[in-house]
Amino acid sequence: MTLTIKNLTKQYGEFTALKDFTYEFTAGVYGLLGPNGAGKSTLMNIITDNLKATKGEVKFDGVSTTEMGADFRKILGFMPQQQGIYPNFTLERFLYYMAALKGMKKAEAKADIDRLLRLVNLQDSTSKRLGGFSGGMKQRALIAQAMLGDPKVIILDEPTAGLDPKERIRIRNLIAEIAFEKIVIIATHVVSDIEFIAKEVLLLKKGEIIGSGKPHELCEKIGGKVFEIKANEESLAEISSKFKVGNISKDEKNIYVRVISEDPPAGYDFKSCKPDLEDLYLYYFD
Repeated sequence: MTLTIKNLTKQYGEFTALKDFTYEFTAGVYGLLGPNGAGKSTLMNIITDNLKATKGEVKFDGVSTTEMGADFRKILGFMPQQQGIYPNFTLERFLYYMAALKGMKKAEAKADIDRLLRLVNLQDSTSKRLGGFSGGMKQRALIAQAMLGDPKVIILDEPTAGLDPKERIRIRNLIAEIAFEKIVIIATHVVSDIEFIAKEVLLLKKGEIIGSGKPHELCEKIGGKVFEIKANEESLAEISSKFKVGNISKDEKNIYVRVISEDPPAGYDFKSCKPDLEDLYLYYFD
């Protein structure tokens, strides 16, 4: 099972939102990491045929998804950002409506909806209107609709946007649970969404891939560029002006500032640190 993307480009006049994006996805979770405007949503909307590419192609198992048409949509699950949800629909009506759009028969849809409601822990909210849902409930409802019909390819656009830490962890664990033997692509700028569940991460900046690979391999590329400086309140402003600051912590005596720097921070009391994905994000995108 492969989703192959080759030379995908999207232009709006002189502006290029996506440039020659080429990658091959197999079963597992992939993270698209980049700031707002990096091209993540553009890529996802082209894959899901909500947007036409200027050039390039998308293939599933060697067949153009454009040629596949409805057959590709049947094996595709898409979770957009929650602005597109129907506030006056009950959860049950919403899921049956989305199942109908996928061409599912009512009996087939009922069994699937019952299973998915248990999976996302919304089985007691079927008669509630979506407009009254919390942010986390809306995100879980959108994940449920993306899973209708047991799709082989699942596209998730900012699945934890605006959620509190508890809900974010719940959604992340849910994604890991449903990802078995599926291609799952998550677009996010929240590093913790993908740090522990993605088998590969793609770094996207201004519409181009600037790096890709296993999370630990990407982090190794900035080895020797992450440091922790022991500071005090008087030196904190100076450190912040000189370096990219990833984290600030404090104990009874000292302030500890995690910084990203091409060179060791000479003149300060520091130690080297093992890079993590958040450091990587700051290195490339801050």
